[in-house]
Amino acid sequence: MDFQLVSNYQPEGDQAQAIAKLSKSLDAGNRHQTLLGVTGSGKTFTMANLIARHRRPTLIMSHNKTLAAQLYSEFKNFFPHNAVEYFVSYFDYYQPEAYIPRSDTYIEKDSSINDEIERLRLSTMGSLLTRNDVIVVASVSCIYGLGSPEDYENMMVPVWQGQKLTREEFLNSLVGMLFERNDIAFGRGKFRVRGDVVEVHPAYLDETAIRVEFFDDEVERVSSIHTLTGAMIDRLESHTFFPAKQFVTPGDKMKKASIEIRKEADERVAWFEKEGKLIEAQRLRMRTDYDLEMMAEMGFCQGIENYSRHLTGREPGAQPHTLLDFFPKDFLLMIDESHATIPQIGGMYEGDKSRKTVLVDHGFRLPSALDNRPLRFEEFMKMTGQRLYVSATPGPFEIINSRPENKSYIPVKSRKEGGAPDLKKLRVKASGNAEPVDDFDPSKRGTPLVVEQIIRPTGLLDPVITLRPLKGQIDETIELCRQRVERHERVLVTTLTKKTAEDLSEYLQGTGLKVRYIHADIDAVERVEILRQLRAATVDVLVGINLLREGLDLPEVSLVCILDADKEGFLRNRTSLIQTAGRAARHITGECVLFCDVVTDSIQALLDTTDYRRNRQQEHNEAHGITPQSVVRALQQSLHTHEKEREQADMLNRSLVAESAETYDKLRVIAEMEEEMREASSRLEFERAAHLRDQIAALKNPSTHMAKPVSYPKGKPGRKKKTL
Repeated sequence: MDFQLVSNYQPEGDQAQAIAKLSKSLDAGNRHQTLLGVTGSGKTFTMANLIARHRRPTLIMSHNKTLAAQLYSEFKNFFPHNAVEYFVSYFDYYQPEAYIPRSDTYIEKDSSINDEIERLRLSTMGSLLTRNDVIVVASVSCIYGLGSPEDYENMMVPVWQGQKLTREEFLNSLVGMLFERNDIAFGRGKFRVRGDVVEVHPAYLDETAIRVEFFDDEVERVSSIHTLTGAMIDRLESHTFFPAKQFVTPGDKMKKASIEIRKEADERVAWFEKEGKLIEAQRLRMRTDYDLEMMAEMGFCQGIENYSRHLTGREPGAQPHTLLDFFPKDFLLMIDESHATIPQIGGMYEGDKSRKTVLVDHGFRLPSALDNRPLRFEEFMKMTGQRLYVSATPGPFEIINSRPENKSYIPVKSRKEGGAPDLKKLRVKASGNAEPVDDFDPSKRGTPLVVEQIIRPTGLLDPVITLRPLKGQIDETIELCRQRVERHERVLVTTLTKKTAEDLSEYLQGTGLKVRYIHADIDAVERVEILRQLRAATVDVLVGINLLREGLDLPEVSLVCILDADKEGFLRNRTSLIQTAGRAARHITGECVLFCDVVTDSIQALLDTTDYRRNRQQEHNEAHGITPQSVVRALQQSLHTHEKEREQADMLNRSLVAESAETYDKLRVIAEMEEEMREASSRLEFERAAHLRDQIAALKNPSTHMAKPVSYPKGKPGRKKKTL
């Protein structure tokens, strides 16, 4: 197995020593190691070098789709000759099944599946079963239930030239893998038959289909063709067909599962009747009978994943199959932004259990539905071997496990002592959710490791930290903003509440500044547009709460103002302060101003960390003659331009004049926009795809969408009018 790293540059700054230390730790057999790398230090390049050195299948986890897509793109460039796969939730929209007893409201499962992401998920599963040079970039969806890898592998059908195989046997195999025959509309997951020629469009391929030609009871020829033109692309010696769906079960297992489902349903219905819950008993009987009939006739039913325990033959309460089961035992796990991803992994199980328990108690699902669940955290730890945590602000879990002899993560050295916080000396602090977790044999473990990667190849220093009193913080903020705007630089201001962010934004607008606010009530597409406006200088100041943290790349921002910085809590803890201050780390004049009357432990940690990193970078710059320069990055194209807004508004207005024109124009435009949305999704441009989806919804239901610019009415903060 060979991972070929393709790059035009070599490790620089702290990258070389980080790669060497982490490689030594992995060779020693350590289960936990942490890469403490600051923004802009090239953490992704370090991760790529480790993969190339150790030549093991690798899973890279991130806490959201956007960051995962960014990592996927970077690793595709680093390893163009290897299988770099993308595995995230394939739902563009997902409303889980739920029941609210208080109001007797049943919410049916509703979802919209992204075909391109489903293709990438199937490609991931196929690659893991057929090759070893695989890198998978995934979100936490990889810990959710998936089909059995044994069933998936056993249902694969290899076909080669000269094979003794009849056309009928091959067609039966395709149907068993949940392919659908369609001789007219040829698409992914479908096949068509023309005499002795069978053309199959595998669900994991994009614009390529496989043509299998038969002569009598033998495969005469196998070739790849273009799905649209039918032109042959290449002659193939062989091809392996994978199932068309992620959840597949052999026929014998399906029959056995149906018997077990029926048995469980009878027992549960009898229990409901004994308890006098006749409505629940009838509800469960009707649901189960319908699902069993669909599985018998179609091999599938809505919500079939809720019967996964029976379909895979697992015992009650047993661990579900997930993507981790498709990896070999020696795979390497890298967790990006671990301070956010680790808690997300730990929180998935309880939320899923709470929702499904209500469904089971009221007869909407069988008790076995509880076994269709994500992994518990302890199960996740047992399923993974060696792990690398990557973050600029690793949490207590990462630090404690990477240094088991320590009890906490808070540095002892104060700012007055100067120098670097010593990670070997940690103040003891009880933490119920940060207990060491390591089931590996200590005799086989080397010295656990936390590696710092602080030096940026660009020479940029961490932003200067300035403390100012709370009194007059708004007036001070206004003056600081004006100074930066005069220098054509941008500013971020963070507050503690949505109401404060909205009111402050309105107040700053009254002083002549170009200001917008951003928080969770602003939809994701609009957030992207606001950030683009900030970079384009349409907006000079952006006011936010918790969204102005990791993942934001804003090179034009030179100042971050943190209001009420001494209000210790989730929004003003050590991690939040360091991540927020880091938004100004891409500008040569970067500065972070904290308004506080008390220097809290979190503020002190920020001061210590920043002083240490600045000193390290400054020494490196002086030793190597590096002149720091601001990061320069091309401006992202707007998701919606004024020209398109006017065209669509005019189109909508015209459609209201004549009914015939309305039907024709809207159907044509909607079809074109849906095609554009699919293309954007296939290029992993999720923000643009989501915006196009909203525009399509506006055209389909114009009465609920106003063709006017976005505005935030005074007196109604957080509410906005939609725009086409």
